[in-house]
Amino acid sequence: MGPSSAPADTRIMGIVHGALRRDLDRSHAALTTKPYPQGRQRRALGEHVMWLMGLLHAHHTGEDEGLWPLVRRRNPAAGPLLDSLDADHRRIAPAIVTLTTAGRRYAATTTDEARSRLVAALEALTGVLVPHLEREVAEAMPVVSASITQAEWHTWDQAYNVKPKSFRRLGIEGHWLLDGIDPEGYQVVVRQVPAVPRFILLHGFARSYRRQTAARWQP
Repeated sequence: MGPSSAPADTRIMGIVHGALRRDLDRSHAALTTKPYPQGRQRRALGEHVMWLMGLLHAHHTGEDEGLWPLVRRRNPAAGPLLDSLDADHRRIAPAIVTLTTAGRRYAATTTDEARSRLVAALEALTGVLVPHLEREVAEAMPVVSASITQAEWHTWDQAYNVKPKSFRRLGIEGHWLLDGIDPEGYQVVVRQVPAVPRFILLHGFARSYRRQTAARWQP
């Protein structure tokens, strides 16, 4: 069996989920630990929460429009599981909108009320999101891997997670995924990209990502 016809390697899904949870936890800690963020850090943190929600929305869209229909065609027996994941996404969507709005208001104001609302929106989002992320990795990814090939997974990933994004966005997302990752996960992430663009992504955007992380996490 060649690499393209092998079962889909879905490990990157767990890595994306882990990065989301890591930064949602970091955001909550920053927002609830005195002294609370002010000035540049406050703006950077609010903007990062909005960025995370944009990424999460695109992540769910790629699954709903591309991955789940493909799995359903290859494995009709997976229908009930996929229906339940669709229902999860519908429950999560309003919390994404609320958190995006709260992040925007927090970044643009200086009031403690905006901080409190952002904390509440963040906790509401994680309450519905975290169980979904855990179930998706534990229950859905084994079904995906058994239903589609690595070639089909790669085609889906390129269409929804790579081609719509600028090279700079891909570079920043790559460093975001690698932030604090273990050696095995590091290899999974970097092998998503061919050698030449991989070198550029790893070395060309490292300083920019460090500046961004310093702005949002360091007072």
